[in-house]
Parts: sequence; structure tokens; C-alpha cells
Amino acid sequence: MERPTAPVPPPGCPAHHTGGRVPLYGPEFAADPQAYYSYLRHYGPTAPVELSPGVEATLVTDYATALQLLQDSVSFRKDARRWRDFNEGRVPADSPIGPVLAYRPNCMFSDGAEHLRLRQAVTDSMARVDSRKLSQSTEQVSDYLIAQFGARGSADLLGDYAKQLPLFVFNELFGCPADIGDRVVYGITGMFDGVNAERAVEVLFGAVGELVALKRAKPGDDVTSWLMQHQAALTDEEMVHQLALLLVAGNEPLRNLIGNTLHRLLTHDAYANQGGLIDEAIDDTLWENPPMQNLAPHYPASDMDFAGQKLQAGDLVLVSFAAANTGPALTAARKAGSNRAHLAWSAGPHACPSKDPARQITVTAIENLLNKLPDVELAVPEDSLTWRPGPFNRGLVALPARFTPVQTVRRPAAPAPAETAARSENAQQAGRKPERGMWSQFLNWLTR
Repeated sequence: MERPTAPVPPPGCPAHHTGGRVPLYGPEFAADPQAYYSYLRHYGPTAPVELSPGVEATLVTDYATALQLLQDSVSFRKDARRWRDFNEGRVPADSPIGPVLAYRPNCMFSDGAEHLRLRQAVTDSMARVDSRKLSQSTEQVSDYLIAQFGARGSADLLGDYAKQLPLFVFNELFGCPADIGDRVVYGITGMFDGVNAERAVEVLFGAVGELVALKRAKPGDDVTSWLMQHQAALTDEEMVHQLALLLVAGNEPLRNLIGNTLHRLLTHDAYANQGGLIDEAIDDTLWENPPMQNLAPHYPASDMDFAGQKLQAGDLVLVSFAAANTGPALTAARKAGSNRAHLAWSAGPHACPSKDPARQITVTAIENLLNKLPDVELAVPEDSLTWRPGPFNRGLVALPARFTPVQTVRRPAAPAPAETAARSENAQQAGRKPERGMWSQFLNWLTR
């Protein structure tokens, strides 16, 4: 009988030399994460990984095991104050994963009755978003961004489009006036681009705090005001943390979903011959290249055996949506037509509360871009594209494209909403300079 051979780490993986946990960071992982997931499956449903130097975790790579964890809010908790390695000083103070996993009093890091109260307020408020207005707002933002680069005949569809569009749409949804919106854009961009992230977080929370104070005094027809009016009666501190979560957790995955879907459309000829190509491309992206590849931090409530591994209370356990979605067990289900059974939106009580608006924004953004630039194509060889490093996100650094130059103008048939125009006018009357930031420039463009 032939003996099974030991699994071999993918080329470039430091596990070749350390024999320990598999690192989910660095250029090798970013270039080919699926090679790492294939190797990790040899450990079984869970595997030992390192998220950044010195930060250890257990990663769930199996679909059924991931569902079991995500749906079990008794055995596994979300409150990051349970994180044993952090509490015992084994997580470096300057670790880059700290801002993502650190506890904050929002619905992502809460359990039980407190989670239900905060989550219901978020879910009910997001449910009030008018889909028609959302499509109109997304199309206006799309038109504005295309107008900035359309005449050039070339663009970075990441930096010039996918990165900016969610920021602008969310600013509109949450009722941000010009000066606050500029700082929200700065804060979120800085957090994920790694440029003075600590300062970016400070700016973001300061701006959101001002937004809460503004809406307490003068509510509007926006998510911030609806959240404030909810029967959960959120305090100002709770408001700030729920809004910051929605802004950050909404923008980053949406940026990657738009970018990854555009990447798929530009690099797979098969979609050109199919009807409904955008929906198909979005679903295939969510299966095979999800915008958040590893996340959903959980902590065992007590010592336990889980999927053949012993876990201690407070161990950090993450779900690999990317590995679970592409595992051999999912092949049959996908072939049978279950095209939306993937875990890209997570599952269980902490599943994404905004997946429907996120999908609508993505469809509208891509559809409008392809309508305006019908011959858009990749401007560089596909193998020259690089992916952002890190264990959580899956997104390109840039997506250079070229197309026939177009002259774009703002359509008079789609005027700015009255509230948006009033916000821009009020900012100018107050002596602020809305032309300085990207959000202010968009508001000025709408009201010209």
C-alpha cells in the first residue's frame, strides 16, 4: 500500500523554512492565495495560520465547518475583548491587523441581546433605502467619475472609479455635508491605504461624531437620521460606532467587489457572448474571488473540540470565505445551479446586512461604465497586475484600462437631489471651502 505524501507548501511560502503556521500576508500570498488554501486543506477543515508577524489564528477552510461556526452564537462569540493572545500581550502593539480586529461597541463585536438590539437598528435603517433613488445616486456618481477621465481614453479603474464610487454613494446615503464628507473620504481611504492609519481613524471618527451632532439638530431623509430615530434609542456613542462600521465595512468590500468584477469581465472573453453578463460575473466573482477573503473573527466561549482540533477559550478563529467557496465539496452544489450559496456575504446572525444595496450599487456602477465606454479593455498584460497584500481583503492595486475617448457632460435630466444641493449651499454660506475635497467637488459638479 502506497504511503500518503506530506503536503508541500506553495512556492515562496515561509512555511518551507519555519515548519510552523502558514502566513497569510506578503507578496507570495497576494499573488496566489488559492495555492495557499489548497495547501491548508491538507490540515483538515481548519488550519494554523499567521495573520501578520506574531499574530496567530485558526482558519476555517471547509464550507460546512464554516457554516457550523457562523451559525453557532452559543459556542462562538464575537466580542473581541475575549481574544486571549491580545489580553496576554502576545499581539504586537503596532500590528497592522489591530485596527481591523480591535473591539469597538458596534454590532459586529457584540453578542446576545446587545447584538440583537444594535443589529436590528442597522437592518431596519438600511431596509428604508429606496432602491430607485440608490440607482439614481449611483449613476450620478458614476457619470461624475467617468467625466473626470473619459476624455483621456485611459484610466485606472481601481483608483479612478471602483475606489471612489462607494465612498461617494455612501456619503449621499448617510447625508454627509461637504466638509464632513471630505473627512469621511480621507479617513476611510487612509485606513486601508496604510498612510498614517492612526490619524485616518481619528479623522473618520471625528467626522462621524460631527455628523451625529448635526443630525440630532436637523434630521434628514438619510440612513443616519433613520438610525437615530430607531426604537433602539442609540446613544451618541453607539451612533458613532454603528455609522463608522457601516461606512468602513461597506466601502472596502464594495470597492473590491466592483474592481474584482471589472477585472473578471476584462480578462474572461466568455462573458462577452452571454446575456446578463454583469450578474453572472458578480456571482462568479463572489464565488472565486470574494472581496473579503478571510474574516468573521470568532472566539470560543470555552475550551472545546472543533472539527478535529482542540481550541481554547478566547482563541482567534477566522473563516476563509475564499477557501470555503472554492473547496471540492462546493463543486456539485454550484453545478446544480445553487449560484448564490457562497459565503462571500458571510452567514448566520452576523451576515452582511447590506448585501442587496451592495449588489445593486455594483450592478449599476458596472452597467453604466460599460454603457459609457463600450470598448473598454485591459491596458496591460493580465499577469502584470498586482494584488494588495494582507490576510483580509482581496483587491487589486490598480486596473489600467483603455478605451475610445468620450466627451461626457452632466445630464440635465438627473438634477442633484434638493437635500444634496442644500448641503453644498449651506457649506458655502458657512464660509467653508467645499471645493477642496473629492466629495465637495462632486457636490459642486452636481449643483453647477
